[in-house]
Amino acid sequence: MTVLLDRPAAPAVVAPAVVAPRPPAAPRPAARDPFIDLLRVLGMALIVFQHWTIPVLSYDGARLTTGNALATPGVWVVTWLSQVMPLVFFAGGAANAISFARAREGAPRWLAVRLRRLAWPLLPLAAVWIPLPQVLLAAGVPEQPLRVGAQLTGQLLWFLAVYLVAVVATPYALRLHERFGWAVPAALAAGAVLTDVARFATGLDAAGYLNVVFVWLAVHQLGFFYAGGRLRRPWALAAGGFGAAALLVALGPYPGSMIGLPGAEMSNMAPPTLAMLAVGLGQIGLAALLRPWLVRLPVRRLLAWAGPRIMTVYLWHMPALFAVTGVVVVLLRVDTPAPGSAFWLAGWPIWFGSLCLVMWPLTRVFARFETPPALPYGAAGRGAMLAAAALVGAGVLTLTAGGFAPGPWPFLALLAVLGGLLLTAPRVRSWAVS
Repeated sequence: MTVLLDRPAAPAVVAPAVVAPRPPAAPRPAARDPFIDLLRVLGMALIVFQHWTIPVLSYDGARLTTGNALATPGVWVVTWLSQVMPLVFFAGGAANAISFARAREGAPRWLAVRLRRLAWPLLPLAAVWIPLPQVLLAAGVPEQPLRVGAQLTGQLLWFLAVYLVAVVATPYALRLHERFGWAVPAALAAGAVLTDVARFATGLDAAGYLNVVFVWLAVHQLGFFYAGGRLRRPWALAAGGFGAAALLVALGPYPGSMIGLPGAEMSNMAPPTLAMLAVGLGQIGLAALLRPWLVRLPVRRLLAWAGPRIMTVYLWHMPALFAVTGVVVVLLRVDTPAPGSAFWLAGWPIWFGSLCLVMWPLTRVFARFETPPALPYGAAGRGAMLAAAALVGAGVLTLTAGGFAPGPWPFLALLAVLGGLLLTAPRVRSWAVS
């Protein structure tokens, strides 16, 4: 991707790339960094593993109830490592910096290519999920469980909406990075502090959503330092990040869990908080410390296979979960056992294996959409690309807010995404030149 979206070649480069755009005569920076490829594949694996493992599900004949295994007392500490979205944004920042440094055609066309890779895989998801709820309702599937699945499938797209902001900001953020260096993530962190202060002082939780920009762009910006070989003293970053997080949780209003839990008064994730940023800094420092060992792992073939399928797995692993839930929990009325119990431990391999069996054909069918059609791009204008990003972002945000629940909004969201894609297509004149 980009963190989730870039198709990787066989990862063979170990040294980080240089971020500054080079003149035409200069050698181009290396295309891949196996550490970044490993972070994004490992991050996706942990996201899927967590989403498939933590649900606690029960059905009473009318209503599907969802819980979270990590709500077990004391288990929240696991989320300081299992909540890997900070690492995903960090790897995205490094990948965007490397990619932009290699771009010779300018920011608008670079953005056009990125937008197509972000938006194209959404089309088959929408094509399936817009009519599917109506079809299943007509077939007699209970409405409430179906609505839960349709809504959560769309809510998972929040990441794409925020990542789209990071991609659009990359050319400008790189200029700030070259001019001001560490002052940029420091300013973003200060914005996160002020946002949390305003949120807790006023009791207006909606104000916390400013941290969607401050927190995630801060860790994305740190990827630029890694790409330029300037992420030094990772031990200080790890100790400072995790230490600050521990103080914030112990002395402040922040919960210990880095994911939202049922019944919790607040979440460190929605919206993200200063505690989430601190944990993210700790994760980045720890990952950088482990880099010399990670890049020596014999996983090159795994990365080459998984890289072109990351987006597919991200978009379709929740539909796979709902398919298995529909059969096991809703149809057969087998509730998930209490987390950590003997029945839970004994049944988990069967549960996970069933999910993998459903996910495999979905990956085979939809992975081809990871690569958008090759088009002879014409001259891309900055205004057109910003308008395209706005349309795609509006569509993704609409799906994030309401999911694919029956109604007009999913269809309107699809139209917005299609409109954005059309703006990235070549102008008519470029066909004649080609």
